[in-house]
Amino acid sequence: MKDIDFISRKSDEELYSLFLSTSESEYLRELISRYREELTFFLYAFIRNMEDAEDIMLEAFAILATERAKFSGRSSFKTWLFAIGRNQGLKYLRKNRLMSFPLNEEIVSDGGTPDMEILKSERNKLLYKALGNIKPEYRQALHLAYFEEMSNDEISLVMNKSKKQVYNLVSRGKQACREELLKLGYEE
Repeated sequence: MKDIDFISRKSDEELYSLFLSTSESEYLRELISRYREELTFFLYAFIRNMEDAEDIMLEAFAILATERAKFSGRSSFKTWLFAIGRNQGLKYLRKNRLMSFPLNEEIVSDGGTPDMEILKSERNKLLYKALGNIKPEYRQALHLAYFEEMSNDEISLVMNKSKKQVYNLVSRGKQACREELLKLGYEE
């Protein structure tokens, strides 16, 4: 087993390269540990089913493990991984002819006074409900921009869109979300 500090100091790209050259699973396990949750929540944003999102996340890592996908270095490892995940998610949606269904899960908040927790919880429910009512492409672009904090360049690589298209998707997505929030009674 490799030294944990050695592995944790390596960049994503270095870990993947080491995994490919040595086939040692510790390197892949570290990448999974780094991106499992983020990729799952990204997939959940448009698959809308946590179990399916987790399965698709595992499929994306299986693609990495079997070397069916080659990292070219044109983007960051995270951007490339999210593009693989998105492609797997789109295959799933085409196969199952699903584009979205209502969000039923509670949003868990992180500490604070009970009154603030109730307000946060209600605001989060409204936000997720509004996001659930907008076009899936808008939802994906907003998720990548605001939850994953990706740049428009990175989003364009993940979504296979031009930078101008990404700019428009984020802009229109924000407007659509704002309109949905107003319909749901949220005051600006």
